Amino acid sequence: MFDSYSGYQLLTRLVIYLLLCLAVGLLINQVLWIMLLGSIALLIWHYKQISRLNYWLWRDKRLTPPNGSGSWEGVFNGIYRLQGKNRKRVSQLAYLLARFRQGAEALPDAAVVLDSENNIAWCNKLAQLMLGLVWPQDNGQRIDNLIRHPDFSKYLKQADFDEPFELVDTQSDGRILEIRIMGYGSGQRLLIARDITRIRQLEGMRKEFVANVSHELKTPLTVLQGYLEMMQGMAEPDSPNAKAMSQMQQQTNRMRSMVEQLLVLSRIEDGSAVNLETKVNMAVLMDTLKEEAQALAMGQYEVSIQAEPGLNLYGSEVQLRSACSNLVSNAIRYTEPGGKISICWKRVPMGAEFSVTDTGEGIAPQHLTRLTERFYRVDSARSRQSGGSGLGLAITKHALNHHQSDLTIESKFGVGSRFSFIIPNHLLDL
Repeated sequence: MFDSYSGYQLLTRLVIYLLLCLAVGLLINQVLWIMLLGSIALLIWHYKQISRLNYWLWRDKRLTPPNGSGSWEGVFNGIYRLQGKNRKRVSQLAYLLARFRQGAEALPDAAVVLDSENNIAWCNKLAQLMLGLVWPQDNGQRIDNLIRHPDFSKYLKQADFDEPFELVDTQSDGRILEIRIMGYGSGQRLLIARDITRIRQLEGMRKEFVANVSHELKTPLTVLQGYLEMMQGMAEPDSPNAKAMSQMQQQTNRMRSMVEQLLVLSRIEDGSAVNLETKVNMAVLMDTLKEEAQALAMGQYEVSIQAEPGLNLYGSEVQLRSACSNLVSNAIRYTEPGGKISICWKRVPMGAEFSVTDTGEGIAPQHLTRLTERFYRVDSARSRQSGGSGLGLAITKHALNHHQSDLTIESKFGVGSRFSFIIPNHLLDL
């Protein structure tokens, strides 16, 4: 163990040295000269110690400093102690860095560390395989100089990383990579790339399967419904068979409606026919919604419609009508007779907002995040009675996605609900 620094001890040594010089000067009656010579000798000795330290710092290859004496002993020992601390800290940092790299190498995704200028600071082996990087040759290179894709460069330049970027690698049989960028450390970014080719293939197979099955079900359901109508006409009005036929007809209609909604959902999910340059006359659409709402209400609800004149947009009229109709029909379906339904289309700072507000029973908070899932229903028994299939809000969600909008749901259980979406300004006819 080394003695800790003591200013009192240094001062004591200096005072003793000066007193000795003073005593010698008094003995030979040359106080001034002895004090001057003693000071010069002390300066020479300190200069020698500084020279030893300077030589060790710049030329000596030894790791340990030279042995000190006197007041310099604490300096050399302090340097040696600081060296030990630094070696320990470097060892800890090296251990943490090795653990980080081991963890990054174990990730199932490609990982690239970028600095504030988007230069590569480090990458794992999977990044070299998936993104074509070469380490350490690519150290310090800009990531957009190595991933040369115009859309990726634009994504990187915009610096809006809330949504992931999908990169189609045409050189690897159309492999699809999902790239996410997030803040990492101080002024750094972490790029994560994941191969989602299989996921997209499965999604495509699912969509194709649903579309094919729905299409194939239409013909037998049409035949079945035709024969049921014929048998209903032949049965006695009050006979048990007539009641059974009526229930079968209701279920057939419900099944046919579900098949039609599945077909609509498949077409909307495809999105290949969406043209955002077609002008949609919202005045005509709102008149159509008003007629549909009054027909569904059958005089049992108070329906009010407010539409700002001249506020039109660009998009798919079919998809927008489907989305708005679903919101209106849901509001009427899940509101008790005598309730109020308010439909509004107005200008807002972010664009134009369409909203449907009802005074129904409301939705519990735990259901809000799942309402747009296929076939998800809050109350399955009541949904069957009211004819709900659980596909309406899923259709609405995908239709709005094609118009760069999201469905917002606000509801208080026992008070009512408000469903709304905002069409952005660049899709409005201003």
